Amino acid sequence: MYKLIAIDMDGTLLNKNKQITSRTYSAIQDAKAAGIKIVLASGRPLEGLQPYLEYLGLIAEDDFVISYNGSRIQRVGNGKVLHEATLHGSDAKILHKIATEFNVFIHAFSITDGLIAHKNNPWTDIESTVNGVPVCEMDFQQLDDNNALIKIMLVGEPEALDKVVVNLPASLKDNYTVLRSEPFFLEFLHIDSNKGTAVEHLANIMCLDAAQVMCIGDAGNDHHMLSFAGFAVAMGNATLETKALADYIAPSNDQDGVAVAIEVYALQK
Repeated sequence: MYKLIAIDMDGTLLNKNKQITSRTYSAIQDAKAAGIKIVLASGRPLEGLQPYLEYLGLIAEDDFVISYNGSRIQRVGNGKVLHEATLHGSDAKILHKIATEFNVFIHAFSITDGLIAHKNNPWTDIESTVNGVPVCEMDFQQLDDNNALIKIMLVGEPEALDKVVVNLPASLKDNYTVLRSEPFFLEFLHIDSNKGTAVEHLANIMCLDAAQVMCIGDAGNDHHMLSFAGFAVAMGNATLETKALADYIAPSNDQDGVAVAIEVYALQK
């Protein structure tokens, strides 16, 4: 029986209206009642996860949350950080040069300043709105080299980011975990950060092995945790690359795919 289920948020747990359906809610409550630990694993900051954690009742001191695509793991009830890996202002300066070269925008999440953007733009506005956090505009070239950043993102039209991905210097791929969380978001994390290492860390805390872990996702930022999981579920709306990692392809996020996966494979209904 699976003892830990890690679930991505956008495109997975949430439907196109950014809602958790009643069936999915019920399946998660049934899993909790069966003693299965449910963990939200998202690229969002905690602020963008908090309403859903509260709705699902995942706010006790023995509940965990994975945010920033694995860069931070916390206990929800008391906010204690169990793991955090950061980048710095010096990294933002390097990536700002790439953004300028390819004519895309850049923003980041700072430990001290929250969501920061070199220049405000429609894609940073999306980040701000989805997560309910304000944007602080500042010159990235003036950032203190030691300013702690949880993640840095190049943002813009998908076609422009496609060019960045194709032409990204090998040195950057070697120095950062690089993820495509949305067609318009290209994320750079600490080299040791991803959802897979975060889920593995939690499994170790719970004295579980990978065979007892189910992970559910839909996009590139879920690949590491799907690769780690004893049972990997890709949504019907997932990318082809994501589906290739799956043991089971569930219905889409608009067809209660998370609920179906939990009901059939975790609760064996």
